[in-house]
Amino acid sequence: MSDKLFKFDKNFNTLVIGTDEAGRGPGAGPVYAAAVYFPNVNSALLKILNEINDSKKLTETKREELYELIKQNTVYSIQSSTVEEIEKMNILQASLNTMKKACLDVIKQIDKKDLIVLIDGNKLIPNFNYPQKYIIKGDATSASIAAASILAKVERDKFMCELHNKHPQYGWDRNKGYLTQEHIDAISQYGLTKWHRKKFVRNINCKQLSLTN
Repeated sequence: MSDKLFKFDKNFNTLVIGTDEAGRGPGAGPVYAAAVYFPNVNSALLKILNEINDSKKLTETKREELYELIKQNTVYSIQSSTVEEIEKMNILQASLNTMKKACLDVIKQIDKKDLIVLIDGNKLIPNFNYPQKYIIKGDATSASIAAASILAKVERDKFMCELHNKHPQYGWDRNKGYLTQEHIDAISQYGLTKWHRKKFVRNINCKQLSLTN
């Protein structure tokens, strides 16, 4: 699988940075994004990362294994935007802004201008002064986007598990902030924390939610 993804990136004949986000859909927690550049794609790397793919198609164990390997073999950046930032600018703009921060950090590290940024999804990064292209289902198409999706997903999951230790009643170690029935029932019983995206949760058409601050 990874050969196909790496070949996709190689077709651009320039330096490729891939970026993706994690946490756009949950009702709680920050949104994370990562950007990844592979400086040296060779047969050894392809063997090491032969299972790289869209993070959603991998087991948690495999994601964590690839997470370490990706960090060891790439120039990368992982960034996040707070719940307050999400509430202020909306989740789409917060996601794009977080990807922008990650990309700019990688560009600063590699210090090269001849590049293209590949973005998972169907939106471009606004106010971004570098060549860019969005790739629908990019996390299953591009190696650099797939790698970014894994970094962002693992990093955010780790953070939500840490929050679970402070707020165990919401089951964030299991649902990672998504509005599962368990999470909805807990909100109904315990109300909202500062980590909840209040605008998003209040817009959910779910009569059993009895929300408080």
